[in-house]
Amino acid sequence: MATGRGLHAQVLETLGQRIVDGVLAPGTVVRPEAVAAEFGVSRSVVREALRVLQSLGLVEPRQRVGTLVLDIVSWELLAPTVIRWRGASPWYFAQQRELLELRLGVEPVAASLTAGTPGAAAVLAAATDMIDACGREDSRAYLEADVRFHRALLTGSGNAVFTHFAGTVEALLRTRTSESRDTITRWTRDAAARHEAVGLALVAGDGGAASAAARELVRVTRDEFIAEAPTS
Repeated sequence: MATGRGLHAQVLETLGQRIVDGVLAPGTVVRPEAVAAEFGVSRSVVREALRVLQSLGLVEPRQRVGTLVLDIVSWELLAPTVIRWRGASPWYFAQQRELLELRLGVEPVAASLTAGTPGAAAVLAAATDMIDACGREDSRAYLEADVRFHRALLTGSGNAVFTHFAGTVEALLRTRTSESRDTITRWTRDAAARHEAVGLALVAGDGGAASAAARELVRVTRDEFIAEAPTS
């Protein structure tokens, strides 16, 4: 039997995904009594789930109206939970493009700040692990090393905002596991080599080269997603 926390998670996940998918369109009124009846849960469980959705900007309580579904402009688009829902929605490719464009402005700067610091070695170590995963054709190990690479790059900068952004990038990377396109979800030697180029420049203390290599890394990834995106 599901616990209270398990029931809360089930309601939250289902409602959040429905909103992001557009099943619950902006302007829809979410009626707690109907949700409670659908899931066979108490009103308190529903209220708790709605509070989380409100904190993420997906819904808002309105006096004499009820809990209203909000448009995407109100969503916390950098929150890992919202990224995960969008990653499982028809907006997967749009989200990847949008956040890769944001990363183009962030990661090259982070690379220039991380160059020559103690954090540089962790970035290169993760890139080396990516190359090793390629040799073993281990896509899971590749993903985990990729996550470590970008986290080390951002946290190594010493910039608290970039460090916070590392959670967003990790959530974005992990949404790729639901896709089956090899160029963007599994190990690729060319991509691993681009990661290694960043790591080598960082360890060498060359901020300019590290920034340029990071920009190239993210740019190529963005272009891959644009090429893979459905045209219809």
